[in-house]
Amino acid sequence: MEKLRIVFMGTPEFAVGILDTILKNNYEVVGVITAADKPAGRGQKLKYSAVKEYALANNLTLLQPTNLKDEAFLLELKSLNANLQIVVAFRMLPKVVWEMPALGTFNLHASLLPNYRGAAPINWAIINGETKTGVTTFFIDDKIDTGAMILSAETPIDETENAGQLHDRLMDLGSKTIIDTLEMIEKGNVSTIIQKETADIKTAYKLNKENCKIDWTKSALEINNLIRGLSPYPAAWCFIQDKNEEWNVKIYETKIVLEDHNYTIGSLICTKKEMKIAVENGFIQVLSLQFPGKKKMNTPELLNGITFSAEAKAH
Repeated sequence: MEKLRIVFMGTPEFAVGILDTILKNNYEVVGVITAADKPAGRGQKLKYSAVKEYALANNLTLLQPTNLKDEAFLLELKSLNANLQIVVAFRMLPKVVWEMPALGTFNLHASLLPNYRGAAPINWAIINGETKTGVTTFFIDDKIDTGAMILSAETPIDETENAGQLHDRLMDLGSKTIIDTLEMIEKGNVSTIIQKETADIKTAYKLNKENCKIDWTKSALEINNLIRGLSPYPAAWCFIQDKNEEWNVKIYETKIVLEDHNYTIGSLICTKKEMKIAVENGFIQVLSLQFPGKKKMNTPELLNGITFSAEAKAH
């Protein structure tokens, strides 16, 4: 059985849960690589990644290269003498990095590959109305999320679950799958499956302002799935207009109300405690949202301080 010396690469909270599990299972992590500090917030203070915070708190050797091909970084990485590298939510690696350790470099991806390769697999699985998803470990090659698969684990998606809730469940499932993968590598009995390329593979595109905007002409189900798939971050958004005012509003939680009506698509129907937006096959009832300059709140809280006219519309 080969003694593993691991370099771990990752940036967000999702990666922290995996790294924590690796350490708690008594694997040796000889180094951690994460993103460089970035200015954030109004004061533009340098912000540490979640993985950096964890690495510092646990006295792990930390590297933060800006250029993964930089000679000084490559020498430092080589000096760690790792025989295995693990990547979780990091960035594309150059060949000189992923082929360095004797046992290879493997990635944990939060989807059932080959579907949902790319930047936002958890979000897109919900946005597209999938009923199941999972995690996959695979050896890295020179393309994004295309390498030979080692293990995968599946889980159902609940129809009320949002991206944040699914994220946490996949982090737990991913932690278990990583340990199972490490045990196979340790024992030298890894067998891999080559990913099949088919025309109907779904992609997890990078999220941007455009694909997070709500299109009220879509069905109630599609709109509700978009809102769930982007909650709590980065959040689906739209404009709400009333008379001479317009607000850019984030919507976090909704409920589908299927019923016939004669309202124009996008019309706001409000009582003192309830806000509904008319769509083609019913209404989207808004349960929590955020107006610019205000905190996220539930709908009755918002309606306590603002009254909309009969002309109010979402677009």
